[in-house]
Amino acid sequence: MQKPIKRSAIRQVLGREYFILKRRMHWLLGNEKWSRQSYDSESLDCLVFNHCSLIMRPLKEVDMHLQRNKRTNLKLAIAQINNTVIHPGEFFSFWKQVGRPTRRKGYLDGLVLKQGQVQKGVGGGLCQLGNLLFWIFAHSPCTITERHRHGFDVFPDVNRKVPFGAGATLSYNYIDFQIRNKTPYSFQLKLWLDETHLHGALFSDSQLETTYEVEERNHIIKQEYWGGYSRHNQIFKMERLANGEVFESLLVENHAFMMYSPLIDLNIKR
Repeated sequence: MQKPIKRSAIRQVLGREYFILKRRMHWLLGNEKWSRQSYDSESLDCLVFNHCSLIMRPLKEVDMHLQRNKRTNLKLAIAQINNTVIHPGEFFSFWKQVGRPTRRKGYLDGLVLKQGQVQKGVGGGLCQLGNLLFWIFAHSPCTITERHRHGFDVFPDVNRKVPFGAGATLSYNYIDFQIRNKTPYSFQLKLWLDETHLHGALFSDSQLETTYEVEERNHIIKQEYWGGYSRHNQIFKMERLANGEVFESLLVENHAFMMYSPLIDLNIKR
């Protein structure tokens, strides 16, 4: 992997606004049919998969008030997604439903990553929701059509319950998380917070005969020629049919620069 390139602040701002406008034009002129929240009594009850993640995760040299602000940001974003129904042929877009996180809407400063550096920004912390959604949809028959991952591995694996890279980073609106429902079934997202965790569940209108598993393979840490370290892995999705037959496919492949020194032998695969 080549050494990371640092962009100037003005180039970052101009480039960001260009891609935001480009994505908005696509939403306006594109042919996709987008999912929406259900405001009536429609409620699907066949559980496909559920998951939860800890909200307040102590991180080295990160102020805890950013974690508390993250809870507020998650609550606001969830309000725009909870009870979303994705009918056959429809797309789900995180940012199309959540909208731009601004102070006017109540979003607070939270943790964000910029070129591998931990900073604060309005709406920070929503990547936790992106990670949750990725993990849920990875255990479903829905097709992930857009997913991005940080190019930097900033924090060590502390109490990690899912494989490295099994998530989705977000930045309004061109770094999005999207899925498409290519099945004959309808799906509904349920999202909520309790005192300690962010929860999510996916339901369908029919009981699925296929079950889904996710497996990490080929995890390795390398020392690069310029002195830093990089981390790599692949995540596979297994579909198990009712007759026991299993089909597997490569879901994502991750490559990231490590922002901390590895504590394992560089040649050991996990």
